[in-house]
Amino acid sequence: MNLIAMILIITAILSCILAMVAFWLPQMTPDSEKLSPYECGFDPLGSARLPFSLRFFLIAILFLLFDLEIALLLPLPWSDQLASPVTTLIWATMILTLLTLGLIYEWLQGGLEWAE
Repeated sequence: MNLIAMILIITAILSCILAMVAFWLPQMTPDSEKLSPYECGFDPLGSARLPFSLRFFLIAILFLLFDLEIALLLPLPWSDQLASPVTTLIWATMILTLLTLGLIYEWLQGGLEWAE
């Protein structure tokens, strides 16, 4: 039998077995929280003017900031192929220094303290 046909048959059989196990194995215990279309923890039928935790908002913004840092530093390994990789390294160091100083400032101000 052809090697490619054998590999296709094995992968198809393995996929079917895994799909059946994934369908029959989990325990289905739905409750009101899991069936709710909102995952933010707020009651969807209540008032939209509920107080929102500013600390939660700050942590979310910090997460987005450092996620953006990763996106900015992602092309860094390929920068050694540029004409002047030192310039790219300097810019990356400046970005990391600025973000580290911001993190230290937030830490010293107590912005990362979740509980008082």
